[in-house]
Amino acid sequence: MSNMDDHCRETWAATEFVAIVTQGDDGPHVVGNWGDYVRKLGLRGDTVVLPAGHYHQTEANLKRDNRVTLLIASRQVQGSFGPGQGFQLTGTAKIVTEGPLVDEVKESFPWARGALVIEIENATAQL
Repeated sequence: MSNMDDHCRETWAATEFVAIVTQGDDGPHVVGNWGDYVRKLGLRGDTVVLPAGHYHQTEANLKRDNRVTLLIASRQVQGSFGPGQGFQLTGTAKIVTEGPLVDEVKESFPWARGALVIEIENATAQL
């Protein structure tokens, strides 16, 4: 059974931006990525793959604590109380810098140094 329902997947299909939060020594560390990057690489069940450019602090944080929180949203998706839907997604992540998945990412994003691979464990509607 998937951790992301159809409404969550619909929001992924329309989100413009993905906020990515890891835990650093001084508190939360936030980076972003574009929604169309996810669409280009495709959702893989409950796995999200994003190109990783710099993300050096994110990588260091994930080596210490691999938990991650994502926030996605779109005004194009009907929410519970009107137009607009968002989801908080939690799971675990790692940055992969070699192998077939990285080769696939670099085909579309030659500037990427690797792939941010996120396993979604929970999806909670926000709007």
